[in-house]
Amino acid sequence: MNTTVTRSISGIVFLAVMIGCLLEVRYLFPFLFLFIQAQMLREFYQITLGDRHKAVQKAAILLAMTAFGLVWLYLGPKPLPLKYFSILLPLLVCLLIWMVVDHKDFKEYAYVLAGLLYIGLPVALAPFVVSGANGYSGLLMLAFFIIIWSSDVGAYCFGMVFGQKIWPAKMCPDISPKKSWAGFLGGWLTVLVAAYILIRTGMIDFPVVHVLVMASLMHVTGVFGDLFESLWKRQFGVKDSGNIMPGHGGLLDRFDSALFAIPTAYVYLVLFELV
Repeated sequence: MNTTVTRSISGIVFLAVMIGCLLEVRYLFPFLFLFIQAQMLREFYQITLGDRHKAVQKAAILLAMTAFGLVWLYLGPKPLPLKYFSILLPLLVCLLIWMVVDHKDFKEYAYVLAGLLYIGLPVALAPFVVSGANGYSGLLMLAFFIIIWSSDVGAYCFGMVFGQKIWPAKMCPDISPKKSWAGFLGGWLTVLVAAYILIRTGMIDFPVVHVLVMASLMHVTGVFGDLFESLWKRQFGVKDSGNIMPGHGGLLDRFDSALFAIPTAYVYLVLFELV
């Protein structure tokens, strides 16, 4: 099958799953994000550790999924008491003890902790975005993703049109040779247009200035999220984080921007008491 066709079909399926799980049923969200969290951690550990320390990798993934589950239940219709979060401490301690016992490869275990901080923690806190005073709503999370996707599409289109010959200056040629400043500014413009459309359609109900500033911050941090993953892969000589999405790579390749951009956006909204 033609690569473009494969990539298009894969992208359409991805969008359909994301939109459907965010908008249709409350209980689809945790299953979707638990899968995303576990798969991204698997890909991250495969890049950094390969088949070494498989047991520790699985233990770390279980710890991250447990944290997500506790946050989800805490924010649910019948809030889970905070005391149940204490289960995370002994799980983490057991993981650290394991590392001490097997200290010959202690340096490699730093990658395990890096994965928990880089992927496990942001995804574990994702339920805060979809939990409001009126219960579950995936609209804000979907709006966040639309902004991120707009940034990617705008950067690609402007980069292809203007970043080849008209303004070929590169952002970080040592990390990502294809990223140009034309693409960066084009992605920013596209994000502002997308954010304004989200306001007009009622998907986001915040003051215009705040939405535009938030979207701009998401664009900037999303680009650095992409660059961070590219830098990480380059250190290990890897092109794609995985092959779960034909033509697109792994889930970490799809959500690298979101890991930086969505926490930034939500913290911005919290600081200005908009959520």
